[in-house]
Amino acid sequence: MALIDEGSNAARPLPWPSGRFDGRESFQSVIRRAVESAALEGWPEIILSDATFEDWPLAERVVVDRLSAWSRSGRRMVLVARDWGHVSRHFARLVNWRRQWAHILDCRRCANLDPMEFPSAIWSAGWMMQRLDLDNSRGVYGGDPQRRLLVHETLQEVLRQSSPGFPSHTLGL
Repeated sequence: MALIDEGSNAARPLPWPSGRFDGRESFQSVIRRAVESAALEGWPEIILSDATFEDWPLAERVVVDRLSAWSRSGRRMVLVARDWGHVSRHFARLVNWRRQWAHILDCRRCANLDPMEFPSAIWSAGWMMQRLDLDNSRGVYGGDPQRRLLVHETLQEVLRQSSPGFPSHTLGL
């Protein structure tokens, strides 16, 4: 994961670590660092997946600011959830960001998967994070090509079963 080298004046990415996380705080820290790295390195495509995103730090100002820094023409993000209710009710900053950047976001809903079997993951072409134990927020992250491929295949299967969800604007009558 790219971190900033504090010893120099220029922000330059450092190599991404690989490893495991254990616990909610560690899980959230990995997500924050991933979003920061995506912005610094200009990841062209990102997939975020979770049943509800309930314990993701997506309501935090710093995370949404980093997503805004990442957002540019030619970039694409896919978000897939089982249910978008928690995000709609509790993540106002993310909802506003989603409205502004709707043209580069594809938000999907896959309600037919059991919440405990829904993949909780981030995938990009060079890195992934996968939460393997949802109850205890334990998982792995890194750039291992085999694990990235497995996570990507899992997410593609969920996306095949999904439909559009979490509209950027709701129409009232």
